[in-house]
Amino acid sequence: MQRTLVLLKPDTVQRFLIGTLIGRFEQKGLKIVGLKMMAMSKETCDEHYAHMTSKPFYPAILSFMTCGPIVAVAIEGHDAVAVVRKMCGLTAESEWVSGTIRGDYARSIDTNLIHSSDSEETAKVEVARFFKANELFDYTRPLIS
Repeated sequence: MQRTLVLLKPDTVQRFLIGTLIGRFEQKGLKIVGLKMMAMSKETCDEHYAHMTSKPFYPAILSFMTCGPIVAVAIEGHDAVAVVRKMCGLTAESEWVSGTIRGDYARSIDTNLIHSSDSEETAKVEVARFFKANELFDYTRPLIS
């Protein structure tokens, strides 16, 4: 099984979409192994978006990601990184497709609801950034008939 990180951004929280988006992952059969609401600090944002801090648009990202609470979600499942990325949809507004989270709910490139890890290697780093080992759970789900 593979783990990945999802961040539900401040617009998800503000629009009362937390349960809706988490529900989509659960309905897909993915397992929530870590979940917490938190404020993203400037330091965490700088670390998480290190590849963008020199870009002229980074101050807007920093402002947005620290404007309200986020929800960090650790998700587990077969090929979880790719499955979650496909469910989220592409980042560019012109490529949003109905049936994806961004296609169904996002309003703009600046407020696109969700972040998901882009590779298995990145997922390991990102999960560790947002969750301590004792905040991740390993459990089985009984089959429901």
